[in-house]
Amino acid sequence: MEDKELKSYRDAGKIAARVREWGKSLIRENAKILEIAGKIEGKILESGGEIAFPVNICINDITAHYTPKYNDPTILTGRDVISVDIGVHMDGFIADTAYTVDLSGNYGKMLDANEIALETAISMIKPEISVAEIGRTVQRIIRDAGFKPIENLTGHEVRQYDLHAGISIPSVEVPYNWKMQEGMVLAIEPFATNGYGRVIESKQAEIFGLEKIKPTRMQEARLILGEIEKRKKLPFAERWFSNKINPLKLDLVFRELVSNKILKAYPVLHEKEKGVVSQFEHTVIVTKEGCEIITK
Repeated sequence: MEDKELKSYRDAGKIAARVREWGKSLIRENAKILEIAGKIEGKILESGGEIAFPVNICINDITAHYTPKYNDPTILTGRDVISVDIGVHMDGFIADTAYTVDLSGNYGKMLDANEIALETAISMIKPEISVAEIGRTVQRIIRDAGFKPIENLTGHEVRQYDLHAGISIPSVEVPYNWKMQEGMVLAIEPFATNGYGRVIESKQAEIFGLEKIKPTRMQEARLILGEIEKRKKLPFAERWFSNKINPLKLDLVFRELVSNKILKAYPVLHEKEKGVVSQFEHTVIVTKEGCEIITK
């Protein structure tokens, strides 16, 4: 990896770590998630980073891809378990990190097991380690604690402007035997649940990605495409355009772009049996003898 690229990853990681720790105080009873998202994303920009993807604020059985709508009324309660997933990039080089806060006080054991699974997985990372071995270990730790890993969500390799590139890192034992190599950048993110251990898609989507630039007659659609083309493969939120396009027309414009396969929608994912879900995540760079955690 070139020095400039390494510096960009490290700088993104430092910002992501600072914003993660700073943002934990925002997760409290009666807080509005729309305000939380705005503050976290604003803090990334204020810190000199760029937003790699819309901040995910997932509550209870919601597992991934939930970012507030432009008029989202959701308010956190003292019964909620909230996972916050943050992405920062510098020149397209991405740092991805996540944590969970249990406002209910009822899921400490699950969160502890989830964190231990993440720490153990990271301690195993080195060149030629198999992702199957990582998955088997994560699965054992979470199951021994009395919970289940999410079997159809994985950690992932990241590359410049590409959040999900190359190999995947499972949280369960798998039949494939992909190996980690020096220089790979990996987002390690086990999820734990007291439910079934699998996620399903909902019909709702607030996060999108560019699939293919095509001509469009809608002026508002052209405005969106002009803004997001520079993001390349990086996801974005519909709410980011609510101050530029009439909100009454915004949903229509996005539906049209998805229908024409110009944009790809990322549906909100829920735990299959509505179990409560936790998530912890760090981004690492595989080194000769182990790995460097850039988001610590």
